[in-house]
Amino acid sequence: MEKINARLGVNIDHVATLRQARGESYPSVVEAANICLNHGADQITIHLREDRRHIQDTDVEAIRLVTKKFGKPLNFEIGVNPEIIDIAIATAPDWICVVPEKREEKTTEGGLDLKNETTFKKVQEACALLKSKIPGLKISLFVEGDEEILKLSKQIECDAVEIHTGDFARAHLNGEDTNPFLEQFKKSLNLCSELGLAHHAGHGLTAESVKPLVAENLFVEYNIGHWIICQAVFEGLAKVIQNLKVEIQG
Repeated sequence: MEKINARLGVNIDHVATLRQARGESYPSVVEAANICLNHGADQITIHLREDRRHIQDTDVEAIRLVTKKFGKPLNFEIGVNPEIIDIAIATAPDWICVVPEKREEKTTEGGLDLKNETTFKKVQEACALLKSKIPGLKISLFVEGDEEILKLSKQIECDAVEIHTGDFARAHLNGEDTNPFLEQFKKSLNLCSELGLAHHAGHGLTAESVKPLVAENLFVEYNIGHWIICQAVFEGLAKVIQNLKVEIQG
C-alpha cells in the first residue's frame, strides 16, 4: 500500500480560549499560527463560533494574513449563520469547513445532520453562496462516516468531507476496541473515492490515536487542535508540531 502524504491542519482555537479566560492580550493567536507554520503545519484551522467563546472577529483577518505570508491555507470552520457567512466571504479563506453548532455544547458534538431536510437546505444554500462569492474556494462538510450522509454531501457543492473522529478518539483514549471505527472509516474512504470527495479527519485526535489512522492510510488531512495546545504546555508548541508532523507523514 502506497503511503499517503497526509496534511496536518492545526486548530489554534484553544490558544484563544486561554486568552479569553482572563481577557488579556496573550497568548497571541498570531504568534501561535506563525510557530505552527514555521514548524511543519500544512494549514491553520480556526472556528469562529456565534458566541465568540474563543476566536474573535479581529483574529480572523490577522490569522489570514499569517497564512498568506507562508503561502499556506486557512481552513475556516463556520456554522451556517448569516453573520458568520458574511465574515467568511470578507475573509476569503482557502477552505471553509461547515460544521454544526449549538451554543450549549462544550465542543462540536457530531457531524451535520444532512438527513434533516431543513439542515440540508441551509447547508446547500450556504455552500452555493460561498462558492459564488469566493473564487477558488474549497468546502468541506463536517459529517459522520455514514453512507447516506456521504451521498447527501455529494449533492451539496463541496470538495471534501471531514469525518467526525471524536467517538473513535475517545474509545482509543479509554482503551476500548477501535476496530469497528476503523472499518467504518475504510468504508467511508472507499465511498468518498467513488463520489469524488476528499476524505479528511478531525476532532479529539491525539498523537497516539492518529497512529492507526495513518497506518491504514485512511485520510489525506488531519485537523488536530485541543490535544496539541494541551501538550504544548509540557513540550512547547514547536516541538509538538514537529513530532506530530513526523507521525502523520511516517
